[in-house]
Amino acid sequence: MNDPTKTNAHPARSPELLNRHRSTLLVIDVQEKLLPVIDGAESITRNVSFLMDVASLLDVPVFVSEQYPQGLGNSVPEIANHKASKQTAEKIRFSAAECFQNSDTAQQAGGTNRQVVITGIEAHICVLQTAFDLISQGYRVFVVEDAVSSRDPADAENAIKRIRDAGGTVCVSESVAFEWCEQAGSDEFRAISRLVRNRMPAS
Repeated sequence: MNDPTKTNAHPARSPELLNRHRSTLLVIDVQEKLLPVIDGAESITRNVSFLMDVASLLDVPVFVSEQYPQGLGNSVPEIANHKASKQTAEKIRFSAAECFQNSDTAQQAGGTNRQVVITGIEAHICVLQTAFDLISQGYRVFVVEDAVSSRDPADAENAIKRIRDAGGTVCVSESVAFEWCEQAGSDEFRAISRLVRNRMPAS
Protein backbone atom coordinates (compact mmCIF):
# COMPACT_ATOMS: atom_id res chain seq x y z
CA MET A 1 0.00 0.00 0.00
CA ASN A 2 1.30 3.44 -0.87
CA ASP A 3 2.21 5.71 2.00
CA PRO A 4 0.35 9.00 1.36
CA THR A 5 2.92 10.86 3.47
CA LYS A 6 5.66 9.98 0.97
CA THR A 7 4.00 11.04 -2.25
CA ASN A 8 5.18 14.11 -4.15
CA ALA A 9 1.77 14.68 -5.71
CA HIS A 10 0.02 17.92 -4.85
CA PRO A 11 -3.59 17.73 -3.67
CA ALA A 12 -6.23 18.88 -6.13
CA ARG A 13 -6.83 22.63 -6.02
CA SER A 14 -10.29 24.02 -5.38
CA PRO A 15 -12.05 25.33 -8.51
CA GLU A 16 -12.90 28.38 -6.41
CA LEU A 17 -9.23 29.42 -6.50
CA LEU A 18 -7.60 31.28 -9.33
CA ASN A 19 -5.14 29.47 -11.56
CA ARG A 20 -2.60 31.51 -13.53
CA HIS A 21 -2.80 29.09 -16.47
CA ARG A 22 -6.56 29.61 -16.82
CA SER A 23 -6.79 33.32 -16.05
CA THR A 24 -6.92 36.57 -17.99
CA LEU A 25 -6.63 39.98 -16.33
CA LEU A 26 -9.16 42.45 -17.76
CA VAL A 27 -8.55 46.18 -17.14
CA ILE A 28 -11.63 48.24 -17.94
CA ASP A 29 -11.51 51.94 -18.90
CA VAL A 30 -8.90 53.36 -16.52
CA GLN A 31 -8.74 56.49 -18.67
CA GLU A 32 -7.37 60.00 -18.43
CA LYS A 33 -10.69 61.88 -18.26
CA LEU A 34 -12.52 59.27 -16.19
CA LEU A 35 -10.05 58.48 -13.44
CA PRO A 36 -9.80 61.94 -11.78
CA VAL A 37 -13.49 61.88 -10.75
CA ILE A 38 -13.40 58.31 -9.40
CA ASP A 39 -13.54 57.63 -5.67
CA GLY A 40 -10.13 56.39 -4.49
CA ALA A 41 -8.52 56.97 -7.90
CA GLU A 42 -4.95 56.75 -6.59
CA SER A 43 -5.61 53.46 -4.83
CA ILE A 44 -7.35 52.01 -7.89
CA THR A 45 -4.42 52.91 -10.12
CA ARG A 46 -1.93 51.45 -7.65
CA ASN A 47 -3.83 48.17 -7.30
CA VAL A 48 -4.45 47.73 -11.03
CA SER A 49 -0.77 48.41 -11.72
CA PHE A 50 0.18 45.89 -9.03
CA LEU A 51 -1.95 43.20 -10.65
CA MET A 52 -0.46 44.01 -14.04
CA ASP A 53 3.01 43.63 -12.50
CA VAL A 54 2.07 40.22 -11.11
CA ALA A 55 0.44 39.17 -14.39
CA SER A 56 3.58 40.11 -16.28
CA LEU A 57 5.74 38.16 -13.84
CA LEU A 58 3.57 35.03 -14.10
CA ASP A 59 2.71 35.24 -17.81
CA VAL A 60 -1.00 35.87 -17.22
CA PRO A 61 -2.44 37.58 -20.33
CA VAL A 62 -3.76 41.11 -19.89
CA PHE A 63 -6.49 42.79 -21.93
CA VAL A 64 -7.21 46.53 -21.64
CA SER A 65 -10.39 48.26 -22.82
CA GLU A 66 -11.01 51.96 -23.45
CA GLN A 67 -14.47 53.51 -23.63
CA TYR A 68 -14.73 56.04 -26.48
CA PRO A 69 -11.12 57.28 -26.12
CA GLN A 70 -11.72 60.17 -28.56
CA GLY A 71 -13.84 61.78 -25.85
CA LEU A 72 -12.57 60.19 -22.63
CA GLY A 73 -8.87 59.95 -23.40
CA ASN A 74 -6.62 56.93 -23.47
CA SER A 75 -5.66 54.75 -20.55
CA VAL A 76 -3.63 56.59 -17.91
CA PRO A 77 0.15 56.28 -18.41
CA GLU A 78 0.55 53.73 -15.60
CA ILE A 79 -1.68 51.39 -17.61
CA ALA A 80 -0.91 52.41 -21.21
CA ASN A 81 2.88 52.25 -20.74
CA HIS A 82 2.92 49.08 -18.68
CA LYS A 83 4.87 46.22 -20.25
CA ALA A 84 1.86 43.93 -19.69
CA SER A 85 -0.40 46.14 -21.88
CA LYS A 86 0.03 44.11 -25.05
CA GLN A 87 -3.51 44.52 -26.36
CA THR A 88 -5.89 47.46 -25.95
CA ALA A 89 -9.29 47.71 -27.63
CA GLU A 90 -11.61 50.66 -28.09
CA LYS A 91 -15.31 50.20 -27.37
CA ILE A 92 -18.60 52.05 -27.55
CA ARG A 93 -20.70 49.47 -25.73
CA PHE A 94 -20.45 49.74 -21.97
CA SER A 95 -19.72 46.02 -21.63
CA ALA A 96 -16.19 44.98 -22.58
CA ALA A 97 -17.24 41.35 -23.02
CA GLU A 98 -17.63 41.47 -26.80
CA CYS A 99 -14.33 43.19 -27.56
CA PHE A 100 -12.57 40.89 -25.08
CA GLN A 101 -13.97 37.74 -26.68
CA ASN A 102 -13.04 38.98 -30.17
CA SER A 103 -9.51 39.87 -29.09
CA ASP A 104 -6.28 38.10 -29.94
CA THR A 105 -5.83 37.61 -26.19
CA ALA A 106 -8.99 35.51 -25.95
CA GLN A 107 -8.41 33.73 -29.25
CA GLN A 108 -4.87 32.72 -28.32
CA ALA A 109 -6.17 31.27 -25.07
CA GLY A 110 -8.22 28.88 -27.17
CA GLY A 111 -11.06 28.79 -24.68
CA THR A 112 -8.84 27.57 -21.84
CA ASN A 113 -8.63 30.86 -19.97
CA ARG A 114 -12.11 30.74 -18.51
CA GLN A 115 -11.27 32.73 -15.38
CA VAL A 116 -11.49 36.47 -15.99
CA VAL A 117 -10.15 38.78 -13.29
CA ILE A 118 -11.88 42.15 -13.68
CA THR A 119 -10.53 45.53 -12.59
CA GLY A 120 -11.34 49.10 -13.59
CA ILE A 121 -14.12 51.68 -13.73
CA GLU A 122 -16.93 52.43 -13.37
CA ALA A 123 -18.00 49.56 -11.16
CA HIS A 124 -21.75 50.07 -11.57
CA ILE A 125 -21.66 50.56 -15.36
CA CYS A 126 -18.89 49.01 -17.47
CA VAL A 127 -17.52 46.63 -14.85
CA LEU A 128 -20.97 45.34 -13.90
CA GLN A 129 -22.20 44.91 -17.47
CA THR A 130 -18.98 43.15 -18.47
CA ALA A 131 -19.19 40.82 -15.49
CA PHE A 132 -22.82 39.93 -16.18
CA ASP A 133 -22.16 39.25 -19.88
CA LEU A 134 -19.14 37.05 -19.17
CA ILE A 135 -20.96 35.11 -16.44
CA SER A 136 -23.83 34.44 -18.85
CA GLN A 137 -21.31 33.12 -21.40
CA GLY A 138 -19.82 30.59 -19.01
CA TYR A 139 -16.76 32.42 -17.73
CA ARG A 140 -15.75 32.36 -14.07
CA VAL A 141 -15.65 36.03 -13.15
CA PHE A 142 -13.51 37.37 -10.31
CA VAL A 143 -14.05 41.07 -9.55
CA VAL A 144 -11.23 42.68 -7.58
CA GLU A 145 -12.97 44.84 -5.00
CA ASP A 146 -9.97 47.05 -4.22
CA ALA A 147 -9.27 47.58 -7.94
CA VAL A 148 -12.73 48.73 -9.09
CA SER A 149 -14.59 51.91 -8.22
CA SER A 150 -17.15 54.52 -9.29
CA ARG A 151 -17.62 58.23 -8.78
CA ASP A 152 -19.98 57.48 -5.89
CA PRO A 153 -18.79 54.73 -3.53
CA ALA A 154 -22.41 53.70 -2.92
CA ASP A 155 -22.73 52.86 -6.62
CA ALA A 156 -19.62 50.69 -6.46
CA GLU A 157 -20.93 48.92 -3.36
CA ASN A 158 -24.22 48.16 -5.10
CA ALA A 159 -22.38 46.83 -8.16
CA ILE A 160 -20.25 44.47 -6.06
CA LYS A 161 -23.39 43.12 -4.38
CA ARG A 162 -25.16 42.56 -7.69
CA ILE A 163 -22.15 40.79 -9.21
CA ARG A 164 -21.81 38.54 -6.17
CA ASP A 165 -25.53 37.74 -6.27
CA ALA A 166 -25.21 36.85 -9.97
CA GLY A 167 -22.49 34.28 -9.29
CA GLY A 168 -19.32 36.33 -9.60
CA THR A 169 -16.53 35.96 -7.05
CA VAL A 170 -15.44 39.10 -5.21
CA CYS A 171 -11.79 39.16 -4.16
CA VAL A 172 -8.91 41.55 -3.39
CA SER A 173 -5.63 42.20 -5.17
CA GLU A 174 -3.34 40.24 -2.86
CA SER A 175 -5.65 37.21 -2.96
CA VAL A 176 -5.35 37.21 -6.75
CA ALA A 177 -1.57 37.51 -6.64
CA PHE A 178 -0.99 34.69 -4.18
CA GLU A 179 -3.57 32.36 -5.73
CA TRP A 180 -1.75 32.79 -9.04
CA CYS A 181 1.57 32.19 -7.26
CA GLU A 182 0.29 29.12 -5.29
CA GLN A 183 3.32 28.55 -3.03
CA ALA A 184 6.12 30.22 -1.12
CA GLY A 185 9.83 29.58 -1.48
CA SER A 186 10.19 30.37 -5.18
CA ASP A 187 11.75 33.31 -7.00
CA GLU A 188 8.24 34.21 -8.17
CA PHE A 189 7.02 34.34 -4.58
CA ARG A 190 9.92 36.56 -3.54
CA ALA A 191 9.29 38.90 -6.47
CA ILE A 192 5.57 39.12 -5.65
CA SER A 193 6.37 39.76 -1.98
CA ARG A 194 8.53 42.72 -3.04
CA LEU A 195 5.68 44.03 -5.18
CA VAL A 196 3.33 43.73 -2.19
CA ARG A 197 5.69 45.76 -0.01
CA ASN A 198 6.24 48.38 -2.71
CA ARG A 199 2.53 48.92 -3.37
CA MET A 200 1.85 50.07 0.15
CA PRO A 201 1.40 53.86 0.33
CA ALA A 202 3.94 55.72 2.41
CA SER A 203 2.65 56.49 5.91
